[in-house]
Amino acid sequence: MKDRIDDFLMYLASEKGLAKNTLIAYETDLLALFDFLEGKDVSQIGKKEIIDFLEYKQTKGLASSSICRALIAVKVFFRFLKAESVISSNEISLLESPKIWQLIPEVLSLYEVDLLLKAPDPSTFIGSRDRAVLEVMYASGIRVSEACGLDVTDVGDESIRVRGKGGKERIVPIARSSLLKLDAYLASFRDGISLKEASPAIFLTTKGKRIDRVNVWNRIKFYAKKAGLCKNISPHTLRHSFATHLLENGADLRIIQELLGHTHIATTDRYTQVSQKHVIASFTAFHPRG
Repeated sequence: MKDRIDDFLMYLASEKGLAKNTLIAYETDLLALFDFLEGKDVSQIGKKEIIDFLEYKQTKGLASSSICRALIAVKVFFRFLKAESVISSNEISLLESPKIWQLIPEVLSLYEVDLLLKAPDPSTFIGSRDRAVLEVMYASGIRVSEACGLDVTDVGDESIRVRGKGGKERIVPIARSSLLKLDAYLASFRDGISLKEASPAIFLTTKGKRIDRVNVWNRIKFYAKKAGLCKNISPHTLRHSFATHLLENGADLRIIQELLGHTHIATTDRYTQVSQKHVIASFTAFHPRG
C-alpha cells in the first residue's frame, strides 16, 4: 500500500501543486489509516471502516481540525484510486465531511469541572502544579501549548499574557480564585525546585524543565480517571468547556473570540452549535413529551 500512497503523493505534487507540509500531513493520515486497519485491502474498505478510524482518532484526543483533515485526505486518496482503476467503486465518496462541531470533544458540566479541578493533591509539588495548570486553563480558556509557554513575568494581578499561534500576544483576564491557586504553587513549590540554570517558565517538571503538552495531556487523563469522569477528556476539553460555559451564561460571541485568540469568528461560532446541541439533548431528556 505504501507504493499506492507514494503514487498518490506524486500526483498531488505534480498535478495539484500542493505544498510540502500538506503532502506530509496527507501521508501521515493515510499511513495511520492503514496501520489502524492492519493492512486491509483497499477494496475491503468502506464507510464503516473510515468512520471507525475517525472515531479512533477522536478518542486519542486529536483536534477536530486534524480529524476533518484526515477525512479529506482519505476521500481524495480513494477518488484517486477510483480514477486509476485500482478500485471499481468508491463508497467513501458518499461520506459527508463532518461538521467540525460534531467532532468537538465532550464539554464538561460545571460539576464535572469542579471534580477535575479538585482531583490534584495541593500538598505536593506535582499536585499543586497540576491544580494550578488545570485552574489556569479552565479559567482562561488558553490552549495547552499556551499554558506550557507561560513565564512567571506573564502573570498579572487580574490577567495573564499569552503567546498564541503565530507568536501573537493577547491579555486574558483570569478569575481571582484561580490566580490564588497559581500563587500557592509559585510561593510554596516552584522556587523549591533545584535548577541547573534559571528558568522563566511557570510550570516546571521535577527536573526543573518547562512542562510540555504531552505531560499535561497525561496528567489530565490521570485526574479524569481519579475523579471518576467517564468522558473522553483532553486538555482541549477545558478550552471547549470554558467557551461553552461562557456562551451558555450569555457572553457575547465576539468577546469569546477575543479570549480564545481566534482570528475568524467562524471558528468561535462552533460553540453556538455545541451549545444548541446540549440544549436539544436536555430538552429530550427532561421534557415530559421529549
